[in-house]
Amino acid sequence: MKYRKLANTDLLLSEVTFGAWAAGGWMWGGTERKDAIDAMRVSYSMGVTSIDTAPIYGQGTSEEIVGEAIKGVPRDQIQILTKYGMRWDLKKGDFSFSSKTNSGENIDIYKYAGKESIIKECEDSLKRLGTDYIDLYQIHWPDSTTSIEESMEAVSRLIEQGKVRYAGVCNYNAGQMEEAAKYISLASNQVPYSMVKRDIEAELVPYCIANNKSILAYSPLERGLLTGKMKPGYKFAEGDHRRQLSFFKDDNLERTNEFLNLIKPIANEKHITLGQLVILWTLAQPGITITLVGARNAEQAIENAKAIDSTLNKEEVAIITDYLEQLELTV
Repeated sequence: MKYRKLANTDLLLSEVTFGAWAAGGWMWGGTERKDAIDAMRVSYSMGVTSIDTAPIYGQGTSEEIVGEAIKGVPRDQIQILTKYGMRWDLKKGDFSFSSKTNSGENIDIYKYAGKESIIKECEDSLKRLGTDYIDLYQIHWPDSTTSIEESMEAVSRLIEQGKVRYAGVCNYNAGQMEEAAKYISLASNQVPYSMVKRDIEAELVPYCIANNKSILAYSPLERGLLTGKMKPGYKFAEGDHRRQLSFFKDDNLERTNEFLNLIKPIANEKHITLGQLVILWTLAQPGITITLVGARNAEQAIENAKAIDSTLNKEEVAIITDYLEQLELTV
């Protein structure tokens, strides 16, 4: 495994960081707790020392699973990234959407990052994770009902108390990052980025490079789309949010797989999978610090971690990007 420094911090994160959204089961058709724990533990054994989670992932389930998976691991040998600002147990802030829990209960999700809410969320996360501090604490989504100043000042207080080491944001644009940086030493922004979702390259990437902020790329495999394992007619389990996404329509699956067939010879030459090739391409892009990659079981976790055993040269990155320019998906 290779590691990269989180901007403005002394935190080293593994280039492949374990993304624990699917581990919580929520919006992924449920979870197999043992499989998720095994995936995290085998990841750690292969050098994946960083885990990203959030309270909303399974309404606490993901954080609980992470806490169980890291038991026995020296705390200073692992980096825990979690979030705040999405409440299912408080109707306050920006209404986001309605959903079902893993047990089938209907819930309303709100984006809310008020000061007292953040303090409570942090305490709850620490208990579920079984730790006394969080390495990177990130607002999950912008909350238009609360000032950025109020949210960042709450996190500053948690840093002063030793409960949080560093502050990050998720899904912020460049202007929101600039505002947040007035009130706190901001390390990073976690945003969606993949071969088929590259809109951050226009404004956010240049801002982060110019201001020494890290970008944590989530969904680099576009929720499995870029693994080449899904063909037209693929059926998702009940409760899997991907059933509703345009990326997974048959025509988009067909076009994506045609593109993947074009770059497959590069993967074959290196004896790696398409998913591993996609991870390497993502890490080679300007401004990208790490990739957040999920795994439902140990086999997937091993494949993700082993991506870093290989490398791409500039010519190979350029060839892949040239093919990518020809890919057009319907939204």
